Amino acid sequence: MDLAEIKECIPHRDPFLWLDTVTELTETRIRASKTLQPELPVFQGHYPNFPIFPGVLQCEACFQAGAILISKLVTAANGDVPVVTRVNNVQFRRMIRPGETVDVEVELTERMANAFYLKGKASVGGKVSARMEFVCATAAAE
Repeated sequence: MDLAEIKECIPHRDPFLWLDTVTELTETRIRASKTLQPELPVFQGHYPNFPIFPGVLQCEACFQAGAILISKLVTAANGDVPVVTRVNNVQFRRMIRPGETVDVEVELTERMANAFYLKGKASVGGKVSARMEFVCATAAAE
């Protein structure tokens, strides 16, 4: 799945779209990636002399991958969008620097009505940078 196809699935856009490609998509799993160009504005302020990709944005990349997965499981009625309702057990293990590619894996572990329970992982070069569990629910966009 390329960037245009990603944009068909979720409402996120630059400068807050943290996925470039989707390399695997099943009913319960998605793998995606984002190459972090050194000129991204986030690196100008986090931190100017030691740029690192914020942990909260690693989480956001997982949330966006989860939203794509959910978009393939449910038909968005009236413009419903998935929103994060809970985040648990977040662990940050590695800094991510400009120029690196973040690999994102999200797995759907349970579904109850419009609530989706997911596990996410961000990594670079096979080394985990963040892990988390999160829940998304579909909500009406206004």
